[in-house]
Amino acid sequence: MANLEILVSELPTLIQSLKLTIGDSNEIMEQIILINNAQEQLRNIQKLIAQELKFENINNSAIATLPRINIAASFFIPSIELVDPAIAEKFGNSETKISLTDLQSKIDSWIEWGYFLQAIAADILSDIQLVNQINSDINHLSLTANFQVIAKSLNINLNLDNFNLLEHQIQKISNYQNELLQLQQKLNYIFNTITNSHSLLNILLGVSAFYGKSGFALEWLDDDHELIISSDGKFQELTDILNDCDFFHEQIAALIIQGDTLREQAEQALKKIEQEISKESIISQQVKRVPKFSTHKIVRLGLIVASSLLILGFGGWKIKEQSPQLQQIILSLTREPSAFVADDGGAIARFKSAQKLGMEAASLVQNPPHPLKVWQQAQNKWYQAIKLLDSIPNETSVYDQAKKKLAYYQINYNAINQRVLIEKKALVNLESAKKLAIEADLFGQNSPHSLLSRQQAKDKWEQAINLLEAIPESTFVCIQAKETLPIYKTNYAAISKIIQN
Repeated sequence: MANLEILVSELPTLIQSLKLTIGDSNEIMEQIILINNAQEQLRNIQKLIAQELKFENINNSAIATLPRINIAASFFIPSIELVDPAIAEKFGNSETKISLTDLQSKIDSWIEWGYFLQAIAADILSDIQLVNQINSDINHLSLTANFQVIAKSLNINLNLDNFNLLEHQIQKISNYQNELLQLQQKLNYIFNTITNSHSLLNILLGVSAFYGKSGFALEWLDDDHELIISSDGKFQELTDILNDCDFFHEQIAALIIQGDTLREQAEQALKKIEQEISKESIISQQVKRVPKFSTHKIVRLGLIVASSLLILGFGGWKIKEQSPQLQQIILSLTREPSAFVADDGGAIARFKSAQKLGMEAASLVQNPPHPLKVWQQAQNKWYQAIKLLDSIPNETSVYDQAKKKLAYYQINYNAINQRVLIEKKALVNLESAKKLAIEADLFGQNSPHSLLSRQQAKDKWEQAINLLEAIPESTFVCIQAKETLPIYKTNYAAISKIIQN
């Protein structure tokens, strides 16, 4: 029994080694050896347990699975919250005692988990494309770190009085927004890869892209067949990663809008400085002295003017003798500049209107959350601004500016569209939850003693709770959902207790 207790005291270290860190091929091979050694020691413990059960008849004896005899053991004490709830089942509870037969069952699970990890490791090593992709991901920041870097960089204090610095800041903002777009594409890849893949290896590609340099390890497969992953000491289920993707999608959309607002302010300030410089230049030219001419120069100038008038008079007489077709061509040529000026003026007016709409849309959505109606108003303003910019002809003076701004406005419009969808879904969830709560109450009132009615009421409460919990924290209706959720949970607990009794 003493030998058994010694081996059991080593369980924390053994169980810690039953994980697979996804990374370099050589490291994976080393881990396979460690997993195999851990399995061998677990099998030795099983043999000793079998002997104890057979010869000493101690089926009901109990020992602590994770005794507090060293630092490693104390790691698994849930009371000091050193074990994430998502993975507590893997290690057990150090504060309770466990029978030898139950310990045997747990060891069986740990050994099976080791076989599963070895199989995954073998599949990874045999897939060169997968290995190369993982090695590539390790060279990039994690999605979380990447987002934090860009968000910090966009915290720019605009220097509204310095022309050169403003130009530099506008370029920086544009670069950061391009990085945000790339991050958004990566985010979509991660989400789609995890949700649409039927192969664990493909899912691991999405997870690898999410964690990047931080790396990750496969820790456990819980009772709900949910894969639990660790990275930087934090445990997450796959659903947690998907929830993080939703969160970052919203945050990226907000940063894109923030960047556009900053760029608009900088461009307006830049334009103001240009106008002031232009005014100063005109005034400077006006105050210049008129050059003095000598007498013979004035005579020569007078002769040139007189000659020009004679030539123009002769030319005019000759034009009258030309064909009507030629006169029409000349007439059309004289009209073209004024027509162009009129068209250019209309383009400038549309460009300014689009800018105004863009500024209004960006201002509307500052400091979220906002009701769905506000997001829709901003959505409409971006749409109108895009239509105005898209209608500007390419031969006008503001075409290049309009084309550049159109690209940014379309980004903002797409981001707002995504936010509108999220707010709509959150609102639908809230309304559906309220409806289910009413139905649950009706079941309880109409048939208060019917087990079937109570079970239906319980199901309704559970569905309502799930809908409220699915509402993202960034949405406007989240506060209302949080206030309602405890009431629904209380009702669910009450009906569950009645059914149980």
